[in-house]
Amino acid sequence: MTELQTFQPPLVAILRGLAPEQARAAALVLFEAGFRIVEVPLNRRGALYCIETIAAVAPADALVGGGTMLSTRDVDDVHAAGGRLMVAPNCDADVMRRAAERGMAVVPGVATPTEAFNALRWRANALKVFPAEMVGQAGLKAFRSVLPEGTPLLPVGGVTPESLAGWVKAGATGFGIGSQLFQPGMALHELGRRARDFVAAWHAATSVPTPAPVPSTAHAE
Repeated sequence: MTELQTFQPPLVAILRGLAPEQARAAALVLFEAGFRIVEVPLNRRGALYCIETIAAVAPADALVGGGTMLSTRDVDDVHAAGGRLMVAPNCDADVMRRAAERGMAVVPGVATPTEAFNALRWRANALKVFPAEMVGQAGLKAFRSVLPEGTPLLPVGGVTPESLAGWVKAGATGFGIGSQLFQPGMALHELGRRARDFVAAWHAATSVPTPAPVPSTAHAE
């Protein structure tokens, strides 16, 4: 099974509503800014094409996959498109097991301790704490106190560069970042700026110096 935490920083760019014709350019901007995990939710048109396009230009140290994966068919389709990441808003045993069998990183959504423990039993290797606004930082801290030590916890929903450090202090080991990072039709320079802000905030919160940007060898078209 692919281990999500081997991809650094553990920030998942959630590209909901990404237009297929913008997939390559947006992905290159994100990779150049330092992101290494990209998720394209399946409940928008062209998602599988976007995943295939992004997987084709992703660096060797990157992970690409699908979000809102609700069925075993979704798992098979994303895997066939080159995706190796399975993310869902819920916790479905059959979907998770199929993704694990495919060797994908399995990240189901949980909002209660019962869901969290079931997800770990069903072969999750990271937990998407969703919606993060509802669970809150106090709730995340409580999760951390009862889950097995070292369980990766990724809050998703409403996280900003300014709030990221508080979540890390509460026990977050990574994040899924959606509309605070990407919105359909946004300019690429704005996407790049937001991506760099999140990467810098992560390194500041985890006391890791922000590395100098590495120029991309490919060019957005």
